Amino acid sequence: MDVLLDPSLEEFRDEVRTWLEAHVVGEFSRWRGKGLTGQEDVPVEVQLDWERELAGGGWLGIDFPESIGGRGCSLAEQVVFFKTYVEARAPGRLPNVGVTLLGPTLMAFGDDEQQRRFVPRILSGEEMWCQGYSEPDAGSDLANVKTRAVLVDGRWIVNGQKVWTSLAQYAQWAFVVARTEVGSVRHAGLSYLLVPMDQPGVEIRPIVQITGGSEFNETFFSDATTEESMVVGGVGNGWSVAMGTLAFERGASTLGQQVSFRQEFDDMIAIAKANGGWDDTVLRQELMESYIRLEILRYNQLRMLTALTSDGVPGPEMSIGKLFWAGWHRQMGELLMRVKGTASMVADDDAHTGHEISGPGAHRSYPIDKEQRTFLYSRAHTIYGGSNQIQRNVIGERVLGLPREPR
Repeated sequence: MDVLLDPSLEEFRDEVRTWLEAHVVGEFSRWRGKGLTGQEDVPVEVQLDWERELAGGGWLGIDFPESIGGRGCSLAEQVVFFKTYVEARAPGRLPNVGVTLLGPTLMAFGDDEQQRRFVPRILSGEEMWCQGYSEPDAGSDLANVKTRAVLVDGRWIVNGQKVWTSLAQYAQWAFVVARTEVGSVRHAGLSYLLVPMDQPGVEIRPIVQITGGSEFNETFFSDATTEESMVVGGVGNGWSVAMGTLAFERGASTLGQQVSFRQEFDDMIAIAKANGGWDDTVLRQELMESYIRLEILRYNQLRMLTALTSDGVPGPEMSIGKLFWAGWHRQMGELLMRVKGTASMVADDDAHTGHEISGPGAHRSYPIDKEQRTFLYSRAHTIYGGSNQIQRNVIGERVLGLPREPR
């Protein structure tokens, strides 16, 4: 898939570039090229303001139908947008799961009323969402969910605990997978509920990460409530809807992600040339091997996008891509520490971001620099979004047709 050959796409790319140059100004220009995945160097409040700025330009839901507030962009246009966005070094965006996960899920599984109620507010940046999937005993094994919801007098009463809830402290709503059928087990008896966060029955406890940030949270539901109509896809169909949501997690933005990886790699090369590491033949060979794997990653992402363009159905390339990039970035983080040498072992008091990351349960970042933070955060890539073990099972069982792993 070569998305730059069509003149209309080049025109669209120029429109994106022009808008970004006109709006990454003032306070936003201070954060150019910052705030990428794992880098807590942009205040969340600034990122929320930037999401609303994007919404004002119509860039928050480019793949949504125009009739509901989107741009109706083709897959190729979406790829161009994300790629151009990263190339322009615009401020890194927070994980807006309302746009990337819940919105597409409502368009695919929600009823008309749910779509009209929530999607326009998501695309305008008015409402932020968080994801209520993982639990202490239900991480990659989502079917082990124990959070329960009981229908009483026209309202769902929700009780249970979720964990690793990204940016729950800033969200107005959560989409929650809960067990709504008494005595049900595994995939059966689950429902996909939309639950307001601003209510007495919801408690949020930030989890301080090794990098010093608190993007993730524990979320406790104690007789929290939501309306009976806040079920997506029908009662008992939660597993199918939840899997549909996960399918939206990897798509048009992946090539933009690869561009950001290339920028990180180029920065690593610059460090190696500046401190003499490039003259070490062994280290230089490792850098070239990392570059080759990065190119393989890019071609796999293009193959995945080609498959999506042809029939719109996510294929095995999704799991292959996740497995590959997660391992590559983790290894790059380790290589980055070797490139920096002894400097990578020392905390840098000047590496503070220079501001307090405010908000409920927020913490000031530890005195570590950008490269150290990349190394620490990249350890999580092989776990979140489907661990490497899960991705290998998916590829082995669903793609290669191998026997299921013994339980």
